[in-house]
Amino acid sequence: MKQQILHLDLDTFFVSCERLIDSRLQKRPLLVGGTGDRGVVSACSYETRRFGVHSGMSMKLAKRLCPEAVVIRGNASIYTKYSNMVTDIIKEKVPVFEKASVDEFYADLSGMDKFFGTYKYASELRSTIIRETGLPISFGLSSNKIVSKVATGEAKPNNQLQIGEGFEKSFLAPLSIKKIPSVGDKTYQVLRNLGIDKISVVQEMPLEMMVSVLGKNGKTIWMRANGLDNPPLIPFYDRKSISMERTFERDTIDVSMLRTVIFAMAESLSYGLRTGDRMTGCISVKIRYADFNTYTKQVKIPYTNADHIIIPKIMELFDKLYQRRLLIRLVGVKLTDLVMGNYQINMFDDSEQMLNLYKAMDTIRKRYGELSVQKAAAIGAKTIGRLSNPFNGEPPILLAHRNQ
Repeated sequence: MKQQILHLDLDTFFVSCERLIDSRLQKRPLLVGGTGDRGVVSACSYETRRFGVHSGMSMKLAKRLCPEAVVIRGNASIYTKYSNMVTDIIKEKVPVFEKASVDEFYADLSGMDKFFGTYKYASELRSTIIRETGLPISFGLSSNKIVSKVATGEAKPNNQLQIGEGFEKSFLAPLSIKKIPSVGDKTYQVLRNLGIDKISVVQEMPLEMMVSVLGKNGKTIWMRANGLDNPPLIPFYDRKSISMERTFERDTIDVSMLRTVIFAMAESLSYGLRTGDRMTGCISVKIRYADFNTYTKQVKIPYTNADHIIIPKIMELFDKLYQRRLLIRLVGVKLTDLVMGNYQINMFDDSEQMLNLYKAMDTIRKRYGELSVQKAAAIGAKTIGRLSNPFNGEPPILLAHRNQ
């Protein structure tokens, strides 16, 4: 049975969602992301790209390049809603699929040529998504994930493209090496310094030469350039860590505010663990000063998901880490070494009353939202972002256009 992998990508997804909500934004240059001087462009409309704007750019620079653009902060809950609508349609139509990000999907259509024809089936699936959600979407269809992803990029905007079996290498050959997934800015610069600009040049190079220049990544790039790399579909994401970060609009030395933010992050992450029946065995805190020097401290702890253990440890790490008394640009908290399970009562230190309190608070949060009940020390830190259930098998909301 010949393998047929479909790659679907919602075009300028955040922008498209905003235009569905407000039709006045149609055909207008639009930027979605942080609105402050330190904000980053999460998504930009095609109208802004001719000015050199792209996602990941600072909002300040984007507004300078395209001053007439409409700037919207964005709403993760709205994007999640539309992403779930698309996910439900794909789930109903396709037996095996991977949700690679909030706006990107892979589907295994192998064997469907016997009954429908894979290209016809993919076309009907795309039409269904457009009709039922109103969102523009493009797809690429080929024998593996990498070629299909590149094909989708070539099909955009709002179009579709199939690469027949045996034509993968010839399709890739004339394209820029930057089209290969996993070739970032640094790798691109290394390859350009070697005089490599087209994928065809990589195809003609010996594998050993690519490995000697780029190490293990050189083999991956060579395989992808030749249309040979074929990573498997991942139907379910098992998160290895959960984290939160906050970059402040202005550098700050307000220790009280910093401790409130750190406390709120710790409380939210602990709740996230409990919603997914997980425990952590390692916690870390990160600080980035105004001079961009970044410092991290971590500590191993007995496996737990209890606030009264995690929060004091995190606050202790922060106090040890914040020694320079300089202005701070960013703070973050991360929980790693995750395992399945629930907190077991400590017969000497804990009480049944405390565990019942956790249960009651989490029940209220699940019903009325995470902010419906908070510890007093976390009040005032409402802009840290909330996790809902980070262990539902889907990638994080902001994991858009993930490199394979």
